[in-house]
Amino acid sequence: MTSARNRLLLSSGNRWLFFIGIALLAAACSPRLRPVTTVAPKKEQPPVVKKEQEKPETKPVSAKTASIAMLLPMELDNLNPGGAYNSTTLSHANLSLDFYQGFKLALDTLAERGYNFKLQLFDTKDQVPEAQSLGYNAAIRSSNLVVGPIFPEDMHAFADILSGPPKLIVSPLSPASPSNIKNPNLVTVATPLVYHAKGAADYINEHYKPKKVFILKSGFSDENNYITPFKKQIDSVGKGKIKVVAEVIQRGQLNGLIPQLSATEENVFLVPSTNQGFLLVTLHSLDSLSKNYKVVVFGHPNWRKFAYLKTDLLSDLKTHITSTSHVDWKDAAIAAFARDYRRAYRTEPNYYAIMGYDEGMYFGGLLTGGTDIKTLDKADFTGILNKYHFIKRPGVGWINTHVNVLQYDNFELKKAE
Repeated sequence: MTSARNRLLLSSGNRWLFFIGIALLAAACSPRLRPVTTVAPKKEQPPVVKKEQEKPETKPVSAKTASIAMLLPMELDNLNPGGAYNSTTLSHANLSLDFYQGFKLALDTLAERGYNFKLQLFDTKDQVPEAQSLGYNAAIRSSNLVVGPIFPEDMHAFADILSGPPKLIVSPLSPASPSNIKNPNLVTVATPLVYHAKGAADYINEHYKPKKVFILKSGFSDENNYITPFKKQIDSVGKGKIKVVAEVIQRGQLNGLIPQLSATEENVFLVPSTNQGFLLVTLHSLDSLSKNYKVVVFGHPNWRKFAYLKTDLLSDLKTHITSTSHVDWKDAAIAAFARDYRRAYRTEPNYYAIMGYDEGMYFGGLLTGGTDIKTLDKADFTGILNKYHFIKRPGVGWINTHVNVLQYDNFELKKAE
């Protein structure tokens, strides 16, 4: 564990974050054991006809305490004299706290069912050397499961050191390709981009069965990370009957594609770019095109983060994107979680808190449920936010391949039919 000496309160409005954070660090150091049940005194009751006594429900009792090491960039050194959080480090600390609280709430839920946990929290300080040094930490090495670090650079440095012990290392939030880390014990929970591309190809083939798919490229090479697996998958599922037309589009000029468009069927366009200037111009051109042709657009999963992409335009273009998860605050399960979260932490949950809760329920359940934790590829999971369908690949570990297909419809982003 990492502790911070002479911790001082910040003068900003975020001081409550660190009151809670410090308390959580202290709480994380002790085992989470099955709570003792308190029975209230019985009140006198009038005589009743004696019925056969029902056997009380038996709670499962874990034979041992499952130890979990969690590595997050809490940035606690910034609480020391002379330290100060900037916008980036404060954002990372807030993200870490949200995820931690969601994960811990899941373990508390499982503990109420009779399971035992010891959750230890370590501060990576948002520094690669610190993440690397934690790979030598005896408490981490002796734990049953490691969760984190959360950023690819830190994970790479940490996993290089902790490559020997046969324990799982969970990458909890980053969709970075596990091929860059090359650790056979890695678990990538956030679906990497290649499987988003495959998911889009599967959906297009199943729901539209087009004769052609038009890929509108900006010319930046990073788009190939999406285009290459998409083309490979569309060729596979379409059995070579779907023609892929890929064109570099400049200043939104789509006139060269018009002779190839269908006047009666849906024209499917894939736009893998994340460049703001390119997207604004190209989507405007597609909107003009849609006045005369049926247009359906498939975009990059990061589009949901871009405030400059207006939902009315995306709705008009029947825009689809893929996503690992989708928060529906009206959903009963998420609403119930939000109530429990408010009760426990006196604050509202966010996306990262729900991610933490799902991961805590999944991995905590595997650790204590008598299931071999290294059979993730045989243990699908449906949480309140995510679904997990892991495949195992030699040399890079387990990868979640599940994606949702979402569509902008009537100014909202919803699950596609």
